Amino acid sequence: MDRLIAQRLKSLRAEHGWSLDELAGRSNVSRATLSRLENAEVSPTTSVLGKVCAAYGLTMSRLIYLVEDSFAPLIRRNTQSVWTDPTIGFQRRSVSPPAKTLAGEALECTLDPNTHITYDRPPRLGLEHHLLLIEGQLAVSINGQTYDLQPGDCLRYQLFGPSTFTTPAQCAARYILFMV
Repeated sequence: MDRLIAQRLKSLRAEHGWSLDELAGRSNVSRATLSRLENAEVSPTTSVLGKVCAAYGLTMSRLIYLVEDSFAPLIRRNTQSVWTDPTIGFQRRSVSPPAKTLAGEALECTLDPNTHITYDRPPRLGLEHHLLLIEGQLAVSINGQTYDLQPGDCLRYQLFGPSTFTTPAQCAARYILFMV
């Protein structure tokens, strides 16, 4: 998957006609890191991939979809794409990946205890999210407001600025994220 993501990142930059320096300025990711990503020398972290996707106006799921071959109406669990950032204890399963003719997508995400993820900006302004916490505890900050979620809680929001996802030191979180 890392090699496929690297190839897609390189082709996206070429499609936009951007140099590495221009993408670095737009994404706030160093030129050296971008080069290593595009050459599959390193695996992307959640933070870096989020910044690069935002520069292109893509969700991470859309980027991953762009490296996959085809659209299928039924996606069995054992064929769902899983992407992991082991440096922070984050895993995202693309339960219902985006498709060219469908706007929504669903992700199953897990965060280890004592995990903090910050996204500097949304991949697309006004992106609609519905987050359903399945297990654990999760604090989500959107537009300066923090919401402490318990299992069964659903947080609905649109992204216009930074967002953070934080688990307490003693508890992990598993949630479903629907994006439209």
